[in-house]
Amino acid sequence: MKIDSILIDNNTVLAPLAGITNLPFRLIAKRAGCGLVCSEMVSANGIVYGSKKTLGMLDSLSEERPVSFQIFGSDPLIMAEAAVIVESSGADIIDINFGCSVKKVVKTGAGVALMKEPGRTEAILMAIKKCVKIPVTIKIRTGWEKTGEQALKTAKIAEHCGIDAIAVHPRTASQGFRGLADWSVISRVKQNVSIPVIGNGDILTAYDAVSMQSQTGCDAVMIGRAAIGNPWIFEQIRALMSKEPIAPASLAQRFDGMKGYLKANAEYFGEKQACFMMRSRLGWFVKGLDSNAKFRESVKHITSEQEAIDIINSYYDFLNTKTVIP
Repeated sequence: MKIDSILIDNNTVLAPLAGITNLPFRLIAKRAGCGLVCSEMVSANGIVYGSKKTLGMLDSLSEERPVSFQIFGSDPLIMAEAAVIVESSGADIIDINFGCSVKKVVKTGAGVALMKEPGRTEAILMAIKKCVKIPVTIKIRTGWEKTGEQALKTAKIAEHCGIDAIAVHPRTASQGFRGLADWSVISRVKQNVSIPVIGNGDILTAYDAVSMQSQTGCDAVMIGRAAIGNPWIFEQIRALMSKEPIAPASLAQRFDGMKGYLKANAEYFGEKQACFMMRSRLGWFVKGLDSNAKFRESVKHITSEQEAIDIINSYYDFLNTKTVIP
């Protein structure tokens, strides 16, 4: 798949996930076969006004490219200025958030609130497209009602403004992440625009991804929550779409992935902060494994990378012993 001039190795995309899709997570997803990784949403105001924490969210490495950075905001001039800074930071693609339904974002007029304001939507997109040379994409929801008419209208405005691709998460603003995603909205958007459409929502397995593409005709699939603790879903999707055999991640893959994620976080955030974060996040990788509750409990108080690795190795040895046939 291509987004303007950017060639994507395969048609899988990592969804932007607040607090999760930082550099270390994106690296894990890329290593696990993801075609295009995307940052968590970054405040345009924070970028323009020089927030150290916000600007740090624009960190990237060549290994993860191509990489998309998602920004959010409601002021056309600030959004355009932020987009220029993101482009200069090394991003391959800029994504604009039209889907966040969190109250503190919506009340500022950003996120899904923009889907009620076609004039402001057009002003923001035109301002950004005039200022940057790299591809620009948007991520939308169904809108504020179930009909999907706001999604269609926003998609057509985006195409008119020269936007290069659209990701569609077919849940309404009030749904948040609850209930079922209405894939028919993805189909309707795809049928009404000529630019690439990326489908998102309720993809839990590789088979779901194939079903979505078959049912909607979308050009690529975007995976969010299902990739947490299971980044290998990207390679499984690629294989299944290529009619190759797939298999669940092996025990060794899970544990190597866990240690790789720990190391990447320690290198990026520093050992102390990484260990604090990993107290809850290492548990992502052991879902469904025997005695995982004990493992989760054992990592709740880790204070060093080596301590975490020792616990991980001990748990792996325990599980590996149990799987050996006498």
